[in-house]
Amino acid sequence: MASQQYGYGDEYAYSYDDHGRRHGHHGDDGAPRRGLNRLPAWLRAPVEGRAWREFCYQLLSLPISIVFFVWSVTMMSLGAGLLITFIGVPVLAAGLAGARGFGALERARARGLLGLDVGTPEPVRPRKGNGPLAWTGATLKSGVSWRHLLYGVLHFPWATFAFSVALTFWVTGWSLFTYPLWRWVFPMYAGQGGLQLYGDAHHSVYLDNPFEITVTSLAGLLVVLATPWIVRGLTTVDRLMVGGLLGPSRLASRVVELESDRGVVVDTAAADLRRIERDLHDGAQARLVSLAMELGLAKEKLAEDPEAAARMVDEAHGEVKTALQELRDLARGIHPAVLTDRGLDAALSSVASRCTVPVTVEVDLGERPAPAIEGIAYFTVSELLQNVSKHSRATRATVDVWRSGERLMLQVQDNGVGGAAADAGSGLAGLAERLGAVDGILLVDSPAAGPTRVTAELPWRRA
Repeated sequence: MASQQYGYGDEYAYSYDDHGRRHGHHGDDGAPRRGLNRLPAWLRAPVEGRAWREFCYQLLSLPISIVFFVWSVTMMSLGAGLLITFIGVPVLAAGLAGARGFGALERARARGLLGLDVGTPEPVRPRKGNGPLAWTGATLKSGVSWRHLLYGVLHFPWATFAFSVALTFWVTGWSLFTYPLWRWVFPMYAGQGGLQLYGDAHHSVYLDNPFEITVTSLAGLLVVLATPWIVRGLTTVDRLMVGGLLGPSRLASRVVELESDRGVVVDTAAADLRRIERDLHDGAQARLVSLAMELGLAKEKLAEDPEAAARMVDEAHGEVKTALQELRDLARGIHPAVLTDRGLDAALSSVASRCTVPVTVEVDLGERPAPAIEGIAYFTVSELLQNVSKHSRATRATVDVWRSGERLMLQVQDNGVGGAAADAGSGLAGLAERLGAVDGILLVDSPAAGPTRVTAELPWRRA
């Protein structure tokens, strides 16, 4: 299995093996690499844009953190000292408001230079009133504001350390590596053969012969190659601090996520109700109305033309069978009885038998999940097999269902033409939204020439 989902900049991906385990790897679609990408990552890192952006981030961190630290300490000290009077309260609120402004700057800097997209925390909302007193009280009660202030205090010592380390390694590495290019400065302007390595009153050592110059340059090259990874390690700490202290709280993020999921669920339920109403109105209802009219005509002809009435009754009998089949299909689309009675294995085998291509179904589950998860899994596979029938031009397909830890895994694969994508407005995009409403994931791997693999993850919940 090779379903992939790429993250920021397509630099990282993860895939599933045949046992349902997820693995991470660098995103590579198999296309031939060009230019610097032909070199190993450790060799091209010093000249990549990412390394220079991270270095620039560290250079900017020190002056910004100094201003942020001074603001935080000054305003908090002043406010705390004035708390004996009423003036200290608005001073503290102003200090917290300024810290939030610095936090917005830090999030923008992390987004532009580190590619770290941290969400904006919830704004200060007074619960009662809209005046200055209400705003001051809401600001002082805001945990987000205090976390911004804590960032301003903690980031200063770290930024000082990171700035010193990054600048030292960067300047030392490139200076030594390019030493053969600028060594001429010493004999021309300093009156010595080269860079002085050691010196006292009796003896001095200069890097001035070809061997020493070469060794110096090679040592600089090693430092140059190591510096991007050292700086990347430093920025990892910055990422954690920005994401942990300047972003929305986990509770607030979860509330926003649940609100979004609730909207998806409501929209999905409304769409299903509209579909059921349309199917009843255009299908079974219209057929039953026609059947009632035919039976009325047959009743009128029964006395004067029994043979014609019999033919009309026979036709009506056929219409009844068709209407019953449509009602069965509609009921199966709402919730199939076979799924409730016999589980996913039998229900998916029934779906596979109606597909236009041969489908192999393999379900490896020791127990049944919760009915809600089971139903979502059933309708997910049903929709994917409908896509296989309508769009794939495949000659065979497979359905695999298994459990991996606390996740229910589904995979539908076909040997068709490929090119499927979960673009906005497509059926797969809608399916991904439905899965996301229950903390599920949809992964699509469908190159232009095929095959297509669609893997879905659902949380495992016991019945």
